[in-house]
Amino acid sequence: METIKLGSTSLYVSRICFGTLTLGPLQKRLSIEDGARLLAYAYQKGINFVDTAELYETYEYIRKSILISGIRPVISTKSYAYDKKTAEFSLNKALKELDVDYIDLFMLHEQEGEHTFKGHYEAVEYFLKAKEKGYIKHFGISTHYVKAVKDALKYPEIEVIHPIFNYKGIGIVDGTVDEMAEAIKQAYIHGKGIFAMKIFGGGNLLSNFKRALEFIFEFPYLHSVAIGMQSIFEVDYNIRCFEEKKVYLEKELLENIKTKKLHVESWCEGCGECVLHCHQNALSVKDGKVFVDYSKCLCCGYCSSYCKFFALKVI
Repeated sequence: METIKLGSTSLYVSRICFGTLTLGPLQKRLSIEDGARLLAYAYQKGINFVDTAELYETYEYIRKSILISGIRPVISTKSYAYDKKTAEFSLNKALKELDVDYIDLFMLHEQEGEHTFKGHYEAVEYFLKAKEKGYIKHFGISTHYVKAVKDALKYPEIEVIHPIFNYKGIGIVDGTVDEMAEAIKQAYIHGKGIFAMKIFGGGNLLSNFKRALEFIFEFPYLHSVAIGMQSIFEVDYNIRCFEEKKVYLEKELLENIKTKKLHVESWCEGCGECVLHCHQNALSVKDGKVFVDYSKCLCCGYCSSYCKFFALKVI
């Protein structure tokens, strides 16, 4: 499949980035073996770019996929590191669990704008020093905020931006889809590498996946797009669509489309820990149990990692 230079970086990446969130314990919960074989298949079909995060707990899938395929993909990961100690922990964990000598792209997870970036700058400085030593090739941020994309232009050290982007603007915290599109355009023009996330709105737009894909194909300011895939069929289907810039209404796809949702188990005690960690403000506690506002929920599953009772899961 086609590869493209990721902005001003030295990385050449496929137009599809394999998003591994869907494979792991926060979502599909595939076995390590099954997930690794799916990743290996994607590499063999030409997808050379994979996205993960410390939170996703999918490093082992990628490590094993490299062993199976003999192919070392471009690896992007991210963490919530905010100082030297947490940054060092995050980098060492990634290097060790992925069993690699360097990370192609390390990002700060879910940045809101210049204020949070400055607040995490001790971690940034650590990552930049690690870059000088060769442990990190490039540095960037992931974000759901228009402001963060705009503010990134002030910082040359931010080489890559991983923004939320879909035709309905689902998940954009501080603006409209048009405002995000303009911010991405300006960042792209100024040499930032851009690879989008949540083009299906965390599963909320799967009922109109044709429009979701066409919107991305019509927007010329993206280098790559992270897509979570759970089967060989999905890998083949997405590659075909991206290579031909055309959406095919395959029978198997139509039969298997399921809108994801966050499910709250009956044993939820309403402690509110998940509410504190939902950046979309989609959760609240009512009558001693967590309530989900599905108009805001991205089905990312991040909240479930904070539930000590395992009462939340994406289905």
